[in-house]
Amino acid sequence: MQNLTDLPVNTTTSNSNLSVIVKVCVVMPIFIAFLFFILLTLYTFASHRQFFDSSRYMLFTYMLINDTLLLFSSVALFLLAMAEVQFAIIYCAPLLFFSTATFLNTPLILSTMSLERYVAIFYPLHRPAMWRSEWIWTIIVSLWIISCILPTVDFILMRLKPNVNILSTPVLCKTTILNASPIQALFKVSLNGIFFAVVTVVILFTYIRILMETRRMRQDRASVRKALHTVILHGLQLLLSMMAFSQPIAELLLVQRVSLSQADMSFVYYVCFNLFPRFLSPLIYGIRDEKLKSYMRKVLPCYGARVDPHKLETK
Repeated sequence: MQNLTDLPVNTTTSNSNLSVIVKVCVVMPIFIAFLFFILLTLYTFASHRQFFDSSRYMLFTYMLINDTLLLFSSVALFLLAMAEVQFAIIYCAPLLFFSTATFLNTPLILSTMSLERYVAIFYPLHRPAMWRSEWIWTIIVSLWIISCILPTVDFILMRLKPNVNILSTPVLCKTTILNASPIQALFKVSLNGIFFAVVTVVILFTYIRILMETRRMRQDRASVRKALHTVILHGLQLLLSMMAFSQPIAELLLVQRVSLSQADMSFVYYVCFNLFPRFLSPLIYGIRDEKLKSYMRKVLPCYGARVDPHKLETK
């Protein structure tokens, strides 16, 4: 009887270890590829100071830095969860704080970049002072402060389970540790709903206004259409970010119909709606922007010899 009961346990453990290895092998190459592009882009910006004369590129740089912080914190939490590492909440809290704050910062940056395109189209000669490159840092600081409100409230309203010491009790580092109260969970859902609704209204407003301007203008329609396509892609990024909140509903509807465990469903959501949207940012600016793409090719050793520096300066 002892041998019969041991076999299923060993098989389950083996399958679990294989699942962990597969998940890590999926996440880490994506993370490394994104990090390589981030470093390449930031090096390109640092090497060519003219990018800092444009509020558009400064917001893009801020978005890349925010996405990097988000990925570092979320991948760290992912690896800790896969390894089932437990430690005190006081060490877990900074990771949870940065993960939540940077996740909420993403839609704020998307709406701000959409507004920046709106200002560039409608006020090309008399741009408001706060949207100029030398003052754009005030908007960036404001976005960071707003994004920190929700995780700060989480820590203020935190109600730990009995016999859990914040300094010594080892726990799995998950957001549920800080959301034990039903009232706190309801407050968080309501605040997230209002937060994303406001951002959605801003992006829709800029899209409709730029669309109307595209139909009205007879000159320079190409730049207006490009701005319109950028706002559309920002809306797609926002939609993917909002899909992360549909995970409980998807688990309720699909887990019983699809041969996926709850852990596997959570992993699919993590890859599709946390990792994948981060790669849309390089797609929107790094690939579609010819000026940035040309300078990035110049930085790469395999392309540098093929690019004429005089040709770049004339663009």
